[in-house]
Amino acid sequence: MELRHLEYFVAVAEEQHFTRAAERMRVAQSGLSASIRSLERELGAPLFVRSTRRVELTEAGRALLAEARRTLASADAARQAVAAVKGLLRGTLAVGAEQCLGVVDVARLLADFRDRHPNVEILLRQGASGDLCTELQAGRLDMAFVAGDGKPPLDLIPLAAEPMMVVCHPAHRFADSAAVDWDELEKEIFVDFHRGFGAREVTEEECAERRLSRRVAVEVNDVHSLLDFVGAGLGVAVVPRPIAYKRPNQVRAVPLTGPSAYTWRVWVALPAGRPASPPAAALLRQAQLTE
Repeated sequence: MELRHLEYFVAVAEEQHFTRAAERMRVAQSGLSASIRSLERELGAPLFVRSTRRVELTEAGRALLAEARRTLASADAARQAVAAVKGLLRGTLAVGAEQCLGVVDVARLLADFRDRHPNVEILLRQGASGDLCTELQAGRLDMAFVAGDGKPPLDLIPLAAEPMMVVCHPAHRFADSAAVDWDELEKEIFVDFHRGFGAREVTEEECAERRLSRRVAVEVNDVHSLLDFVGAGLGVAVVPRPIAYKRPNQVRAVPLTGPSAYTWRVWVALPAGRPASPPAAALLRQAQLTE
């Protein structure tokens, strides 16, 4: 089984189209199709259901896809390890990051890394921490900056921790409070992130532990929209301290108190059970030195 055949297979699976996959891999469609047929003969099973408009994975194809991605990631790590021995980092580094972590400047971190290692191609994906962890497990990311607790089996390296705070409209009853207890939030209407984001998961866990019910009326997928809706008086939100003070003229930030007082934790997540690729290890060291 050749790595080239696996690369073509993954491209077709992701593009769901032979022509687009051939364009992506910069090969003739006839050559790509021949490689897929050769792989199917070797495995003794069809990998795709073909139609005039698109192709879909068979059950055998779905089983192969995850393993193919892991195999290609391991092969790339091996090439990078040899390059690292020579004193030169090269290859591709796929990084995930939840938006606006606050405690780590991902943009500046990646810019500094690129200056230090110009031969490494950086690919960044933003998303909810839960989705990024899934991408890591599937081998589509080398590392990710994630938040919250209770992640699936991954290697987690702590970067920072911050308290959670309430943000509210300046005319809200909490606005002039020195602090708010979690129990006081039960009857409030909430603005929150979609499920899978670190801040949402921390709030859900705290409310579940306290057996507090709450109503989320507005769900968003970015920090600025959340603060806009809170500033418009459509609800309160519970966010980490670095986010709470981003719009001081639009919302009020109030500390949360209580016996457990959940904490916002930021981690570097790496796939469990295998060493980080040399570029990922280098970025991790840089992140730890920055913090």
